[in-house]
Amino acid sequence: MPGPVANKPFSQRQRGNATLSLPFLEFFRTEAAGGVVLLVCAAMALIWANSPWSEAYHRLWATTLSIRLGDLELAKSIQSWVKDALMVGFFFLVGLEIKRELLLGELASLRRAALPVAAAAGGALAPAAIYAALNAGTPGAPGWGVPMATDIAFALGVLSLVGGRAAALLRVFLAALAIVDDLIAVLVIAIFYSGALSWASLCAGAVVFAALVAANLLGVRRVGIYLALGLALWASLLESGVHPTVAGVLLAMTIPARASNTNHRDGHGHTTVGEHGGASMLERIEHGLNPWVAFGIMPIFALANAGVTIESSLLSTLGDRIALGIVAGLIAGKQVGITLATWLVTKLGLGDLPPGLGLLHVYGVSWLAGIGFTMSIFIAGLAFPDADRLDVAKVGIIIASAIAGAVGFALLRIIANRVVSGPTPEETALSRPA
Repeated sequence: MPGPVANKPFSQRQRGNATLSLPFLEFFRTEAAGGVVLLVCAAMALIWANSPWSEAYHRLWATTLSIRLGDLELAKSIQSWVKDALMVGFFFLVGLEIKRELLLGELASLRRAALPVAAAAGGALAPAAIYAALNAGTPGAPGWGVPMATDIAFALGVLSLVGGRAAALLRVFLAALAIVDDLIAVLVIAIFYSGALSWASLCAGAVVFAALVAANLLGVRRVGIYLALGLALWASLLESGVHPTVAGVLLAMTIPARASNTNHRDGHGHTTVGEHGGASMLERIEHGLNPWVAFGIMPIFALANAGVTIESSLLSTLGDRIALGIVAGLIAGKQVGITLATWLVTKLGLGDLPPGLGLLHVYGVSWLAGIGFTMSIFIAGLAFPDADRLDVAKVGIIIASAIAGAVGFALLRIIANRVVSGPTPEETALSRPA
């Protein structure tokens, strides 16, 4: 796209009362479209797992795939490869998004970050508390982390179908909330869902991570070097007891976010753009990786994990505390946690809702945040090694996500064109004491 805006990686366009950065607009479009693909693949997995060919479905993902390098051999089922290796790409993208938001996005200042951080924290703690209360002292107790997560692809996908003036304003808020939610989920996985630790492997991983940090500080901009070190980091964590997907987030934190080629003036006094249009290495990787994650990694994950064979005996377990805890956590917990936390932050004056939005809009978004599909299923797989409990958890996740998405869509459609009148951002800033 020609013009000065296209030459500024983090320049901004004005959309009504919402100011949306170009990377965010691209991210939203990809995530929204990816949510539709994800839904189709999840439906395909469910249909396949409950068809006359269900045995073939389960046999496919249970097939062992081995990688041999000399005397070293790594053998896992295809489903395990998807969870432990392919999903590293998903977590790497999550890490890039988190870093971008922290440096240049909605989380770049304390006041701007206060609202989505508080909303995400409330939307994680309340569901976990509800689940824990329902499953205390039972075999389902380890699943408290399952209802904490929000599936950003599904949530943004549903929001894209809403339309209206308010939906445009809600995009940034929902994306920032979901990204903080992802950060919380990553920390929960790393701290609470790790196995017995191997200190030798952890030390090896620490050395590799130090090398990645050093590469960043030395101004290294070769993708191949970061990729090779990232692979070594993944291999170290694979044997460490910490879930190997954490390697993706750690690698993302070391990717340079500052453009190596800045604009400069030529001999005629004209401003020219660097080799990559002034884009940083982080931007270029995120731009290239986004479609692969949205249309490749996440759909494959859905195909491999959403296929639950629903029998009459399984349907009868919907009263199981695991399923009840997940449904109550994702639906009631998200509503209470997000809405209450947002109200408290605005009431205390620690943060402001975007101009034009009110608590009713936030309440609608809290329903969409109850779509926990991808990350919830991922955490469930770590929490429940037992296949029967895992199937019950998946049924609870699918039902809760379907209800949350449907109600959130209906509610936001009703209020899509209702925006709250009030002072402009400039008037708000001028009214604050110096």
